[in-house]
Amino acid sequence: MVEQSFWEMLRTKRDSLTKSGGIVADYLVQHAEDAQYLSISSLAKACGVAEATIFRFCRSLGFDGYNEMKIALAKATATAMPVALKLEPGVDTQTLVTHAYNTAVEALNGTRNVLDPDAIDHAATLLQRARQVYCLGQGGSQVLAEDIWARFSMISTKFRTAGDSHMQAIAASLMGPEDVVLFVSYSGATRDMLETLRTAKAAGAKIILLTHYEDSPGAKLADVVLLCGAQESPLDSGNIPIKVALLYVAEVLVLRYTMDDPQNVMDAQDRTSEALAVKML
Repeated sequence: MVEQSFWEMLRTKRDSLTKSGGIVADYLVQHAEDAQYLSISSLAKACGVAEATIFRFCRSLGFDGYNEMKIALAKATATAMPVALKLEPGVDTQTLVTHAYNTAVEALNGTRNVLDPDAIDHAATLLQRARQVYCLGQGGSQVLAEDIWARFSMISTKFRTAGDSHMQAIAASLMGPEDVVLFVSYSGATRDMLETLRTAKAAGAKIILLTHYEDSPGAKLADVVLLCGAQESPLDSGNIPIKVALLYVAEVLVLRYTMDDPQNVMDAQDRTSEALAVKML
């Protein structure tokens, strides 16, 4: 059986959609390339409908949920892209060098344009006042969270991390009002992340979220949202330019934290540098 494309599925079901479903369908037809990057909340807002309407629309087309629909839309949109915008088999390495560079620069520029200096200042203040700061993430974002923790650990021992979702839940349950969670999640909508954030918030901890979606469920739980402006296609999840953009946000936060307490940071860096010097050949 040949799998139907998104557009074929939409064409087949178009007449049976509700009025609200028709509004969603029309929006996707007119904004297909942009829509693949939207969260369910963002799409609902753009269409002027409820999130439940988006979910029912997905089910009416035969999808189990929003993410499955978004992947099908991304595939259909990628198929329709001009050849000049796609990398074809056999492409020369210099073209790949240029493509990777341009993609990384685009991710950084997009993030610089949406990053709010006031949000950075607020987040840095929370970190300065915190008793403990847990740098957390899940999946590929956990690696980024550990990189951020390693950067801050050269400055203070109050920065910590926790492994899998079980250990994160345990850590969150033991937090208090003096503690801060610095969570990395591009989507801001993973189930385990939300459980960890709800537990931490119930314990009184403050939450800083690094994410792309300011209207995500995780953002609604956060005290401060630091935005990554890089666009990630559902077909290219976990790509390196996105990680570079998220680490760029973290580096700005580290610099702000450092500049707000220069003497203590300088002393800490001197001590850690001495400790590491003996390990060098």
